[in-house]
Amino acid sequence: MAQQAGTPARRTRLSRDQVVRAAIALADEEGFESLSMRHLAQKLGVVPMALYKHVANKEELLDGMVDVVFGEVELANGTSWRAALHGRAISMRQALLRHPWAVGLMETGTPGPANLRHHNAVMACLRQEAAFSFRMAVHAYSAIDSYIYGFALQEKTLPFKTPEESAEEAERRLRAVEGEYASFADEYPYLVEVVTELGKSGYNYDEEFEYGLDLLLDGIEKLPKERQTSTSQSPEVTA
Repeated sequence: MAQQAGTPARRTRLSRDQVVRAAIALADEEGFESLSMRHLAQKLGVVPMALYKHVANKEELLDGMVDVVFGEVELANGTSWRAALHGRAISMRQALLRHPWAVGLMETGTPGPANLRHHNAVMACLRQEAAFSFRMAVHAYSAIDSYIYGFALQEKTLPFKTPEESAEEAERRLRAVEGEYASFADEYPYLVEVVTELGKSGYNYDEEFEYGLDLLLDGIEKLPKERQTSTSQSPEVTA
């Protein structure tokens, strides 16, 4: 039925989840810099004040956005601790590829339910499945996350996405500076090698991420047992 003249337009009914997910979509599509309460309100077809019924401020909105990303990360259950953490690392990287704005923000702000469940599950895996001491579990967790987040940051900032593009970019960079040196190949033979070899196979993010991850997990797994375990009892943890 057509709206009669003079009848007030029906207001858009929002929920907190709709606001948060609309903010994620905006940041995914237009970049984090484009996210403002005013711009988000325009996307939702409401006045900015309508958003504050669901989130107190932009910081709370960001906390909700990060929590959604944590909710997308899987932690394999019923497998070995190594397989679980390997799968979790792959899943985390994929989530950060879907939401590149989240790189550097995952451990900030006030944690939400999915965030808390995720961190608790990882610690449970390290303390119960791996039987690491508390301190060893913290070391392992820190090292793994530093690798994941660092790789995600590099992947976000490097100007290529595919192996083919990596070869082209390496060639472009080399040619950009090569003319400034009389004997570039003699002064920088290993950089020439990088360009030559990347021209054959390129740089594959997937392969490089998993290779580095396996190196890290190998190192954690091979630590002396006396550094892994302690006599203290682990608390009962529900993942």
